[in-house]
Amino acid sequence: MSEDVVQIHIDGAARGNPGPGAFAFVIRRGGKLVAREAGCLGRTTNNVAEYTALVRALEHAVQFGTAKLLIHSDSELLVKQMNGEYRVKNPDLKVLYEEARQLSRKFASVTIKHVARELNAEADRLCNEALDGRTPGAPPAAPAAARADAARQDAVDCLRTAAAAWARGRANDPPVEAVWDQLWSILQEHGLVR
Repeated sequence: MSEDVVQIHIDGAARGNPGPGAFAFVIRRGGKLVAREAGCLGRTTNNVAEYTALVRALEHAVQFGTAKLLIHSDSELLVKQMNGEYRVKNPDLKVLYEEARQLSRKFASVTIKHVARELNAEADRLCNEALDGRTPGAPPAAPAAARADAARQDAVDCLRTAAAAWARGRANDPPVEAVWDQLWSILQEHGLVR
């Protein structure tokens, strides 16, 4: 897959529908993991949780500038609504739908594809970990030196990606603040800062 295409897997769930809800997303660029996030939403519906995952992923992806996004979701409703096949009637979903549409305009293109749940396993797992009260996606404990080495490599990859975009004449794309947020996220993911 081209370096210019950012692949995103999203998932949302509510146990009881409505019930305790969570969202998750996983972002890869050039085949490398660049971000993943999950969190609890309180009492909500499956559809609101799915749309929240989409909006949060799009907000995070803004750091990649005007990249092309390929988003995978196992929510047929969300995919068909975002692709204009179904209308959005629910008022709670309309707000999130409009937010997602507005964020989508910031990218060169956004393609949203429906995938089977088994092809969305990592986002699904992170979502369930959040619902279970576990730290989503937490890596198993590794020696501090190994965590530092892994964080350094991820940080260097992040900086190289930003530098390549800046070298193409896009001085603020991605914004420096977004690069810092990504670097901070890398340090947190590897357990080097809280």
